[in-house]
Amino acid sequence: MTRDLTITDVRLTPILVADPPLLNTQGVHQPYTPRLIVEVVTADGITGLGETYGDTKYLELARPCAEQLTGRRITDLNGLFTLAGQVAVDDSRVHDALDVGGLRGVQTAGKLRLSVVSAFEVACLDALGQALGLPVHALLGGKVRDAVEYSAYLFYKWAGHPAGVPAERDDWGAALDPAGVVEQARRFTERYGFTSFKLKGGVFPPEEEIAAVRALAEAFPGHPLRLDPNGAWSVETSVQVADALRDVLEYLEDPTLGTRAMADVARRTRVPLATNMCVTTFAEIKEAFTEDAVQVVLSDQHYWGGLRNTQQLAAICRTFGVGVSMHSNTHLGISLAAMTHVAATVPNLHHACDSHYPWQSEDVLTERLTFDGGRVAVPDAPGLGVRLDRDRLEFLHRRWLADDGTLRDRDDAAAMRVAHPDWVTPAVPRW
Repeated sequence: MTRDLTITDVRLTPILVADPPLLNTQGVHQPYTPRLIVEVVTADGITGLGETYGDTKYLELARPCAEQLTGRRITDLNGLFTLAGQVAVDDSRVHDALDVGGLRGVQTAGKLRLSVVSAFEVACLDALGQALGLPVHALLGGKVRDAVEYSAYLFYKWAGHPAGVPAERDDWGAALDPAGVVEQARRFTERYGFTSFKLKGGVFPPEEEIAAVRALAEAFPGHPLRLDPNGAWSVETSVQVADALRDVLEYLEDPTLGTRAMADVARRTRVPLATNMCVTTFAEIKEAFTEDAVQVVLSDQHYWGGLRNTQQLAAICRTFGVGVSMHSNTHLGISLAAMTHVAATVPNLHHACDSHYPWQSEDVLTERLTFDGGRVAVPDAPGLGVRLDRDRLEFLHRRWLADDGTLRDRDDAAAMRVAHPDWVTPAVPRW
């Protein structure tokens, strides 16, 4: 039977999902974070799913792109980039500052477009896989592993959002010192079986975070450990921390801002440096690799424009002998499924991937993806292998509709000011 792969409808549903009070160098996560769910519908009634950031600037770009997708075929994946490039971007929403949605360096119109394209590409691949009876990983060339390993993503954390702030309760408790971080890691291990750990740093003075990593090394001897302060440190501080933890770190992620500063640190330490901030587009690769500024690149299908671009990045890393893993931001099961499919096809994926998913108590799927021994089994069902729960989608969309605009754009500094009115986003380097 011949399938009609023409796109007849594209549905965009912005939602707000619960987020715990996780701390980073810019502030704290708000009680709800915006995500955008994309549905691409074919003439045969097949619906493909995609997911990306839901902040207003992404939604404003996604809407005109969605309108122009009708009448195209789901196989025209390359055309998505041309389509997005034809849509104007509001310059007032793109500025020379850290993109708090992922703390991935400066915002640009190009990065904004790629993050929108990524959701459409995943949705088209999901629909195509369903039409052909093939999993997405088969459309990408086939899997080289049956399960993808993920790392426990540890955060300094408050016990709850500030009193009086509407929020969902969580049972993780506070983690504000080495003992709290270790206890959090134990719970991650008990619940999900993770065997490697990443701590989001840049929150407390470096010596306190060194102590936390040392405590993890003592509690979990021989397990891979990572520390990510999101560029909060100077070159000198970065070198000092690297030296202090050189015997326990798998890698140190974005200790300082910018390729040149990272290259300076790399020349002065034996600890591998990873990034999701100074290498987030293909144009940024040449300088970073030429200067040997990074030894591991953390891909993210949202940043890079989808799953096929992620594969291209991995191939370039393999060519230059640079390691590759995957970055994560607050995401739901659609993005985790897409991430797992593409990760399954990357031969040189030698580091466990990051995932926020255990922190997310809400989802839009009929069945949550699960971690077994810290791994997610690669789905072999057609498409992404996940199904949308429309009741949950509608519930989370109603929450977005009810918001007065305060939470429709992620702002960690604003969330911190609820508890600390005098909070100002720290200048970098912070230490």
